[in-house]
Amino acid sequence: MVKQEISLFSSLLLLFVSIGFLNFPVASSEIPLGSRLSVVENNFWVSSKGNFAFGFFNRTDQPNQFSVGIRFNSKSIPVGNQTVIWGVGADVTVGNKSYFELTQNGELVLFDSSKGVTVWASKTSPLSVGSAVLLDTGNLVLLNRGKDIVWQSFDTPSNTLLPGQKLSVFRMLRAASKNSVSSYYSLYMDVSSGLQLRWETDVIYWTSGSPSHSNLSAILTSDGALQLIDQRLKPVWSVFGEDHNENVAFRFLRLDVDGNLRLYSWVETLRSWRSVWQAVENQCDVFATCGLCGICLFAASNSAVCKCPFTSTTSSTSKCLVPYRQNCGSSSTMNLYEHTKLYGMYPPNDTVIQTSLQQCKSLCIQDPLCTAVTFTNDGSAQCRMKKTQYVTGYSDPSLSSVSFVKMCLDPVAVLPNFSISSPPNSDLKSSSPPNSDLKSSSEFCIPCLIGAASGTFVAFIAIQIGIGFCLCKRRRSIRKKAALAYKVPNSKGLIMLSYTEIKDLTGNFKHQIGPKMFKGMLLNNQPVAIKDLKATIEERKFRNVISKIGSIHHKNLVKLEGYCCELGHRFLVYEYAKNGSLHKHIEDSTLSKRLTWRKRIDICLSVARAISYLHTGCREFASHGNLKCENVVLDENLEAKVTEFGLGRVHREASDSGDHAARDVEDFGKMMVILVSGRQEVENVCEWAYNEWIGGQAERVVDERFEGGVDLEELERALRIAFWCLQVDERMRPQMGEVVKVLEGTLTVDPPPPPFVCRRPQEEEEWSGSDPEP
Repeated sequence: MVKQEISLFSSLLLLFVSIGFLNFPVASSEIPLGSRLSVVENNFWVSSKGNFAFGFFNRTDQPNQFSVGIRFNSKSIPVGNQTVIWGVGADVTVGNKSYFELTQNGELVLFDSSKGVTVWASKTSPLSVGSAVLLDTGNLVLLNRGKDIVWQSFDTPSNTLLPGQKLSVFRMLRAASKNSVSSYYSLYMDVSSGLQLRWETDVIYWTSGSPSHSNLSAILTSDGALQLIDQRLKPVWSVFGEDHNENVAFRFLRLDVDGNLRLYSWVETLRSWRSVWQAVENQCDVFATCGLCGICLFAASNSAVCKCPFTSTTSSTSKCLVPYRQNCGSSSTMNLYEHTKLYGMYPPNDTVIQTSLQQCKSLCIQDPLCTAVTFTNDGSAQCRMKKTQYVTGYSDPSLSSVSFVKMCLDPVAVLPNFSISSPPNSDLKSSSPPNSDLKSSSEFCIPCLIGAASGTFVAFIAIQIGIGFCLCKRRRSIRKKAALAYKVPNSKGLIMLSYTEIKDLTGNFKHQIGPKMFKGMLLNNQPVAIKDLKATIEERKFRNVISKIGSIHHKNLVKLEGYCCELGHRFLVYEYAKNGSLHKHIEDSTLSKRLTWRKRIDICLSVARAISYLHTGCREFASHGNLKCENVVLDENLEAKVTEFGLGRVHREASDSGDHAARDVEDFGKMMVILVSGRQEVENVCEWAYNEWIGGQAERVVDERFEGGVDLEELERALRIAFWCLQVDERMRPQMGEVVKVLEGTLTVDPPPPPFVCRRPQEEEEWSGSDPEP
């Protein structure tokens, strides 16, 4: 009878929510196929005892953005302390009309209304899912029709472990980010070394020890212990919270935003969460506690205080960057920082040399790439050299380490002959004419004005007649020269064609092979690709640019055969590539099978060589400006050639610069990710690929349509260099020559930092760090 009443009450509750009368969580033991949650309805799936709820929640760091996940929901925990313990897709956010659904084919799907796309899916449709259940352990599970668990949220933790939840080998927790971007910190379960706290993938700043066992799992027990257990579930390593074995209703282990791992317990008397254990006692021992740059000082209150002792006059993005630019105009000096240990970042691996203190300092002065050094001064005689402006570290009176930071001694630049206003008591005299001159200049003669106007009108008519005569003569001359166009190329070897001839070559633009691109045939039966620029470009400028493009020759650049510049028509005539664009091959499932792993890497290398030649191999710097898969074509042997290079010059007055080179590098990174993944239609494919890679799932980035094997070492190298190319900070992007060497395998590449981190000014100012509220 009680069960019937509960069932009736639940049904009525669901009905009220669906018609908008109520707006709070709905208890449900089993979630049927077709169930949906939405931001608008603000409904939830709740565990049977009500301790956990699954649904949308506001992102306080991003206005009008929402995430979906599991949070505590117990009545004993106030709303403000109902901590989120698992999120769908980690940092994925969606708009205010989005929904989450358990579809009829058994797949969990998060749909973003603002973008009109599915941003996350469980990919469980082949598993015969019959329903879902949010368990009282905080685990969201999918059940097949035999009631077996075929998928569970416990297998893909975000930043938190709950009691009974395992962290298996190669799995990780990733800290949430302060600034809505992928976090630097992770807790990784290594196959041989146990638990590791990492910054990026290189720096390990805490381990659980090196047990003799392998293939262990980490688990949080209900009595407040973090353990490593073997395959027989026997503990081989343990740490305990302060309230171990006490009667505590709720616990969780979380990797916090500051990079420290903490165990939290709910204190009923205080009605708040309390940290009962943390992995790193001194917060300054957490690598890069002070962000991208700065020095951490451990205060008496057990909190970390960040200071920026560096001053920079050369960078607009970070006032805390080491001010040495690696190309000082004059000499440099070394600033001393006692009791301070510094670490280089990007790359985080310092060069370590055993030498004396004075020699350590001298080596950095003599090396133009060295920006800072730290001498251990503890008897080990280690000199740690850094070759990056990004430096972090910590300072403490007990430290024996001594550090030196290089600074340029360049004088402050002054713009000569430039003044907004004269200072007081200035000897500068006004250049304005005297008042008498101004008065006389304002007087004018009316008869003189009429005469001048009449003369101007007559001159105007004469000029117009002359211009018309010249235009007619010029048009006849162009037509006469066009008749010889096929046989007489200009000094650059380019054929000059008339618009009429362009129409004849293309069959009146009948054979379109791409956007504004048509196939044509010269009189000697040579096929060509003809590009219609559809732009009003001044003739002299157009011919000047075409002359420069025509002088560029490289085996991986499409050859420019000719052009048309007649009145308002601007066409380019390129050599024809039999197999069309790379975009077409990636998009077509049949054609994509021709692009084996080896062929895709070869294409990346060919394109990199072509862009590198544009940047450094030409007499005058040239950039592409619009590198993408549509502008890479494949010849009869599927060899890649880059087309439409240099056209940026046609549309801008300024010459190419390093800024345009940086754009080419970024575009190349995007093209690499698209080529490796085959996902050019998916929005934010680069962010998705980075999240898979940083999560240890690089093989999931690879195009599923591949036939044949994938070289995992090459894949890792390709993704690393692609994410370096995609860095938001342009100064951190590599040169294309370096990209070529990495793809050739002749140059190693470090793991990149999160590429999509925007270095906002407020991140780089001084701030005080403290333990965050859970």
